[in-house]
Formats: sequence, C-alpha cells, structure tokens
Amino acid sequence: MDKRLVSRHRRRTALVGVGALTAGLLLTSPQSASAANLIKNPGFETAGSDDMPYCWKKSGWGDNDFTFETVADAHSGSKAMKVTLTRRVDGDRKALITESAECAPVVTPGKQYDLGLWYRSTTPDTSVTLFRHDATAGWQYWTDLKTLEMAAGWTEATVRTPEVPAGTDRIAWGVSVYGTGSVTTDDYTMDQVADPVPDPVCTGTAEECANGRWDVLPTQNPVRSMHSVVLNNGKVLLIAGSGNSEQMFEAGTFTSAVYDPENGTYKQIPTPKDMFCAGHVQLQDGRVLVMSGNKGYPSADGTIGYQGYKDSYIFDPVTEAYSRTNDMNDGHWYPSATVLGNGDVISFGGLKEDSTGSVTAELWSDAEQKWLELWKVNQTWSYWGLYPSMILMQDGRLFYSGSHVFGNNIPGTGSAIYDYGANTVTQIPGLQKKDERDQSASVLLPPAQDQKVLTIGGGNIDSNPDANRLTDVIDLKQPNPSYVAGPPLPQGTVDLGNGKVPQTGNQGKMYVSAVLLPDGKVLETGGALHNRADPVYESSIYDPATGTFDPVAADPEERGYHSSAFLLPDGRVMATGDNPGNGSWNHDVSIYTPPYLLKGERPKITSVIDTEWTYGDTQRITVDRPIAKAELIRPAAVTHSSDPNQRFVDLPLSVDGNNVDLNVTSNPNLAPPGWYMLFAVDAGGVPSVAKWVHLQGPSALSATDSSAHVHDFADNLKGKVTGPGKKRISQKVSPTVSGCDRHYGSVNVCVPTDFPPTVKATTKSRCDWLKKNDYGRLKVNGKDDPLRLDPNKDGVACGKGDVTRR
Repeated sequence: MDKRLVSRHRRRTALVGVGALTAGLLLTSPQSASAANLIKNPGFETAGSDDMPYCWKKSGWGDNDFTFETVADAHSGSKAMKVTLTRRVDGDRKALITESAECAPVVTPGKQYDLGLWYRSTTPDTSVTLFRHDATAGWQYWTDLKTLEMAAGWTEATVRTPEVPAGTDRIAWGVSVYGTGSVTTDDYTMDQVADPVPDPVCTGTAEECANGRWDVLPTQNPVRSMHSVVLNNGKVLLIAGSGNSEQMFEAGTFTSAVYDPENGTYKQIPTPKDMFCAGHVQLQDGRVLVMSGNKGYPSADGTIGYQGYKDSYIFDPVTEAYSRTNDMNDGHWYPSATVLGNGDVISFGGLKEDSTGSVTAELWSDAEQKWLELWKVNQTWSYWGLYPSMILMQDGRLFYSGSHVFGNNIPGTGSAIYDYGANTVTQIPGLQKKDERDQSASVLLPPAQDQKVLTIGGGNIDSNPDANRLTDVIDLKQPNPSYVAGPPLPQGTVDLGNGKVPQTGNQGKMYVSAVLLPDGKVLETGGALHNRADPVYESSIYDPATGTFDPVAADPEERGYHSSAFLLPDGRVMATGDNPGNGSWNHDVSIYTPPYLLKGERPKITSVIDTEWTYGDTQRITVDRPIAKAELIRPAAVTHSSDPNQRFVDLPLSVDGNNVDLNVTSNPNLAPPGWYMLFAVDAGGVPSVAKWVHLQGPSALSATDSSAHVHDFADNLKGKVTGPGKKRISQKVSPTVSGCDRHYGSVNVCVPTDFPPTVKATTKSRCDWLKKNDYGRLKVNGKDDPLRLDPNKDGVACGKGDVTRR
C-alpha cells in the first residue's frame, strides 16, 4: 500500500479554520456476550515486531513528536497500548490494526459492524478511524466514526460502522491522536450486526410500492416562485420577486409566500425588492440570507441585458419578515451562495448593475453579520458565470462542479478546485461535453464523508441542442481527482408539442432537480429537452452504493425552467414551478411519495435528549424500534437546478436497545453550522419523520496546536493552476445571455435565439414551432428582424402575411 494513503491527513490554509472541537457526552452500549470478536490480539497480550503487539502497527504522519508504548496499566490482562503526542504542528499518530490478510478482519459488503474499545485519554483530539481494503484499488481511508472525550478512568466506547461499501473485503481501524496528550486503549471488539428482518408490507398498489406515487395538490402556489428554501420550522419559503414578469416589475409588485406542509396553506409575505433570480442560503441561526436580485429587465432593443443590484436581505422564519443588511460590493444577478465551515457565506458570479459579469468574490461574515469590504476578501478576479455550483469540500476548499446556468461553461476543463487561502484555481479534468452542462444538476452524494459528487444532464440555451443523458461522478478523496462517466440518465417521454412520445437516441434533459433522500439515495426529476421548451417526463432514483439509476414514477406536471424539487421533513418530495418560453407559469404543486413510505410502519424518534449539538458530540436519541442508520440532511435552498449546500451527513451509531447514541462529525466542513433534519432509518430503508437539531460551531479549538482530523485527499492535483489575475472591473457578457431574442414579444417571453435542431431555418417552420408552443401574438420590437419572423414588416411576428410569404 502507498504509505501516503495509510494515515495522512491534511491541514490546509483554507477559507475557514477547522478545529478539533469539543467532544460531547460519551454514552456506551454493551457488547453481545455471544458475538464472536473479529479482532486478533484485541488486548495487545501477544508480542509482535517493531516493538508493537502482534497484528498492530505504528501509523501516522505529519510534523509531531510522539511515542508508542505497551504499558502495564491495562483494562484487563497485563498490557495496553499508549500513544502520546508531546508536540504537534500537524498530522496524527495511531496504533492501527495491521493491514494484511493475516490480521485485518474480513468483512462483507452491505453489512454493518459494532466496534468497541476501552480507553483513557488526556486529550479530546482523538477519533476512531477506519481504513478499508478495496479488492481492486487496495487499502484506502474510509471514515472517522467517533470522537472520544477526555477520560481519566477506563471508559468504554462503542460505535457502529456504516454499511460496508461494495468491493471491500477487509477493514483496519484504531484511535487517531491529533492533539498533544495521550490515549491508552485496550480490549478492542468487533462484531457483525445481526441482519434484521424488515416487515414485507406494501401499503399501496404494487406499482406504487415499486416506483412511488406523485400527487398534484388541490391548492396552487399563489406566487411565481423560482426560489425554494426549507425553513427550520418545516415550512417552505417560496420567493418570486417579480416572477419573471415585466408588468409586475414595473408595478413594483414583488411577492413571496410561506407554505405550511402540515395544513397545505400559503401565507403571502411582503417582499421589499425584486428578488427574482437572487442567491440564498440558510445562516447558522436558521435565518435566510438573500443576496442581490433583479435591478432591471433587458431593453426591448436587446442592447441591455439583465441587471443585478447590490442589495441584500435576511428573512426571519420567526417573524416571517425581511430585513435589509449592508450592500454587497457588486451587483450579482444569478449568484452562487455557499455556506462555509465557520458559518460564513461566499458568493461568486452573476451580472452587475450594468449587466456585465461580476468578477468580485463576496464574503458574508457570520461573526460580524455583514458583507465584508472588498479589500478584506481574497480575489482572483475570475468570472465564474451564472449560478456556478460551488460545493464545500472537507478541507475547506471549493469544488466547482461544472453545473451552471445559461450557455457555455467557463474556459478550460469546465470544472475546478478553488483554494481561498492560496487564492488559486486548479482545473479538474473529465467532465463530458463541458459546454452542454447548462442547467445540469450537481449534488454531493450521500454520505458527505465519502466526498463524491454526481453531475446530471444539461444542455445549452445558446446553441440549443437536444439536452443530454450524461452523468459524471468524481471522487474528491483521490490524490488527483477526475470525473469519470456515470451511467446514462434513464429516458422518459417528451412533449414536442403534439403529445408525449418516448425519448430516443441520446435525448436527455436540462433543468434537472436532484434531491437527497433519507435512505441515502438521490431522486432526480423534472426537466426539458430544449431552451424553455419540450418538457421531459422522467424521474429516477440513483443509488450511490451501486452507481445505478432506477426509473420511478414521473411527475405528471411540466417541470422545466424555474422549477424546483426539494425534500420535506416528512420524507416526501415537493416540486413546483415551470416557466416555458411563451411566458406562462405552472402554479400546480406536486408531491412525490417515495417507495420507502409505502413499506408499512415507519420508525419513530421518540425523544431527542438535546437539540443543540456541537462538533464531536455524542448525542442520544430514543427510537420505537431498531434502526440501521441515522443522518443529518441540510434543508434545501434551491433555484435553477442549483443547491450546492445540500448534503447528507452520516451519524455513526452506538446502539443499546431503543437508546441510540449518534456520533457527530468533528469537522464543520462536512456539516457547516446550522439547522438540520435528523432522520432515523430502519434496515428496509424506511425513514422516520425528521426532528430538527441545531449544529453550532465551529467551537473553540481544544488546544493551540490542534486541527480537524481531515484525511489527505485531492492533494496531488495535475491540472492547470492559476493564481489571481489582473484586477479588473467586470467580464463582458452578451445581453442575450438568457438565450432569448428580445426583438420579439414582451420581456417575459423567450423566443429562442437558436431554435431546436428539428426546426428548419425558415419563417414557416419557426412560426409553426412558436404556434405549437402557444406563443400567441408577438410584437416586433424595433426595426430589426434577425429571425425573419416578420417578412411583411407589419410589426407583428408570424402574422398571416408572414407565413404565406414563407
């Protein structure tokens, strides 16, 4: 095995300082007396080589001073293992089960294992760390399961592994020490968890139990919302602003609504500014930060594009009201918004007040509760485009997945890793058809600890080809990560204007929604084949464990441009919106009931001892029946297929009957501070209704030399690296960035600058397509007629005289 992969970690100069954070209450559970211990030499009684017990090895990395000792102060028998750090700049040390066929326990993919040990510790900077042997790739870091609190006397710690990944045949584990002090351990245990027998119950039809069910709600969404934010009280904030309506903009009519899934009601909220196509994210206290929005629509002659304002607001779920913050440094229509491990928010891209592209990075300070002055924020002066999908990595860097909105991708490979501290951008290879990933969807796959990202579909509103079926997966734990092609997106039906027909060839979809589900899978749904046209009816569930899509029931409603789908606390998925090129709006709301809700009784979280959590905690819940896993899911804040903050964080279990101790990650970059939905899931994949918990931090470092236990990954990048460019004001962007020719119709109507490939470049063919898509009467704005829709020059496109004249 490459020594670099054995036990190296990385402490990076990143945007956030990540801390080894205070450990919480450690609750123990007894091991089964009848279970067979899979650990060889669990009490260190048999001597081995290199001054270590048989089947144990010294492991670790970094700049630190350390000792490994076999001591007589044992929990049982005559020997225990003591690991001490007396000085530390970075890295860790651990006594690890020897990674060999002779010593490492054999495991079965899909099974879980209960791990246990006894310990004494003078430092809180410790973690139970697992490595796994992949039959193809060899030994590699798997995950950290549990932080051990300081303990003067012998204390038992137990934790349950996640399901063993496919291809894994052995594991090795031990206790990592990454702060000054010592940890003494003894009496290790490892037992396979008995297979539970879930109830084979189906509470719907056979079709529903296999593929789920969509229901269209009787009450419509009253606003033209393209922004959906799930609040920490279970309600949903739906932001429309002017709703892509120039008439509402001119009238100063800006709208939002709060939807209550409990009773199906909507409450309209006074909205102070046009938040149409703003950015948004939940802050650590549960309030919603809304940044920029629409200062002005494009001019009728097409010389001026959309304009973004500098204003910023906070929505309070308690008062259900907006309040203004200080301004951003730039306007940002269509900005990104990524919450960081210290609660700050970083934002890139979008259009400025003059409709040029913003090259200014913005940073919201959680500590100061304001947007920081420009000189306080590192700048590369890069233009990242519109709604660039920027996903927080476990070491604080940002991964730009390549998902974006409108037209071509950024130059280069179309994907990159951005290091704020080093102020560098490194290109990442492998993304297929990088300039046809407009309004694709990217998601950090469950669990966040695995650091894998899936990118789905996409198109290009400028060239307007058939949207594609491409999927790409990247493993950010690799030294030089690269996208690899995933399975093709399943095909459904498409409405080309003459009713639904099966998709053919390589037809896929753009405007995709991707939703993390509590069973650890991903629902993708909605979409269209072309620029604001030709809705696609297809939904499927992606399983990260197998890397496969399973087609399920499709949303009966059109869900293209300005649609969104998101997880509700009860485990269902809500879908809303659609805004085709003719300017109409779909106010119907759909609810998807996944198959896991049609499998009989659901587990219940009967109590949560404490809803205020800190990093490294062990938190106790009680359940009414056995569960197989638990997780935190960050609530949605989605628009335009983009929700880079969506994540599913595994909570390793320690089980004692109906009492379950949940081991919270010590790394705030894996689970940035804020409110989360806590789900408990049984062996059949059936989730509980979520409970809300508040994860705070990062807490103060426990020692001056401690840092988060972050294993080395993405540390040997081979792509092109660029540093800060020359300071500039903006990036020139075409006024037709949205793919709409403003010479025709009102501003909320989108006559495509490039028609779908099946439409001939003739007046009749184009006018037939517009008629089939219900565009209605289209006024010609000005004297120019670039698409030749008004040959008789009467000021009306596709009039009677125009079509008869060809």
